[in-house]
Amino acid sequence: MAIQLTANAAKHIRASIAKRGKGIGLRLGVKTSGCSGLAYKIEYADEVSPEDEQFESDGVLVVVDKKSLPYLDGTRLDYTREGLSEGFKFENPNIKNECGCGESFTV
Repeated sequence: MAIQLTANAAKHIRASIAKRGKGIGLRLGVKTSGCSGLAYKIEYADEVSPEDEQFESDGVLVVVDKKSLPYLDGTRLDYTREGLSEGFKFENPNIKNECGCGESFTV
């Protein structure tokens, strides 16, 4: 099981943690939400608990709780800028369907 970051995502995360002044990495998870059932959660990781799995990708620690991991396994996280919009883009091989707005998904 693994989560991968692109170089752009890792660079953005490192810069954000440095600007914030604290944090050990990025915490990813899923929550029940939206029209399709699940949505991504992205937060700074300030600590790791026993319920977490840890991955290192491009020099960044990625922390995922064990309940979310089956939904995120194999995901590649990119940080993109398209015109005036910028943000994280998930490439999740587990997705079976997404809502029209792209905010939620099912596996």
